[in-house]
Amino acid sequence: MVSVNNMYRYPMMSTYKFHQALSVVDYLHKHDKNLATEILVKKSDLLANTHSPLRDANPNGNFQITVGDLLKYSLIESDNNACDILFKYIGGPLVTEKYIHGLGIKDVAISQTEAKMMESEDNCMLNWTKPSAAVLLLETFLQNQMFSKNEVLFLERAMADCKTGNNKLKAGLPKQVLFAHKTGSSGRNEFGYKVADNDMGFVVFPNGQYYTIAVFIMNSRETDQENAKIMADISRTVYEYFVNNYHS
Repeated sequence: MVSVNNMYRYPMMSTYKFHQALSVVDYLHKHDKNLATEILVKKSDLLANTHSPLRDANPNGNFQITVGDLLKYSLIESDNNACDILFKYIGGPLVTEKYIHGLGIKDVAISQTEAKMMESEDNCMLNWTKPSAAVLLLETFLQNQMFSKNEVLFLERAMADCKTGNNKLKAGLPKQVLFAHKTGSSGRNEFGYKVADNDMGFVVFPNGQYYTIAVFIMNSRETDQENAKIMADISRTVYEYFVNNYHS
């Protein structure tokens, strides 16, 4: 593993929705349930002042939705309400943290819901990771066969269909390359700093070879476009290095 500035704790923002997704599937296994399990969503679950296509499509609440569809909203659309509904279902963010730590990945902390992160910058900082831990989690997911083939394919497809941050790591790759990822992004604080601008994922080649990559930017004074370009440039460099040295 190659790492740069890995000694810092980076706020994850919505990249932790990947961590949550793994813990949700694990929860289903432990409770003899599956992705088709339905959850009742109440209107009180659909907070107004947050990014939520789920709420926009169902503003009155009081409907049933499968765990699988909630995961799609969370991973593909980065829906904050869907994320918090899933946290409520499994028992809270600390359940996800315990699960990730149980995989042997310790340089990560998850204690705040999306709603709590919206309350303050300090709360955002409580959900943190070192980039190496993010890459290790991706590697564990791809190598350890922790779930059924269909569940792995479901999660991979959701990440490949991610609609957010496609000007970040994905922008540095040829269009035909399969890239599955989860992004995270904050607003700016009173001093104009971007608290976090993140992307983590993996490239898979037709012959089965792959590599994982995670870029976390913290307290940036650059514009969102400049941050995205930095990530795209890193992604392009890594891809070209891999193709020239390992891919056959």
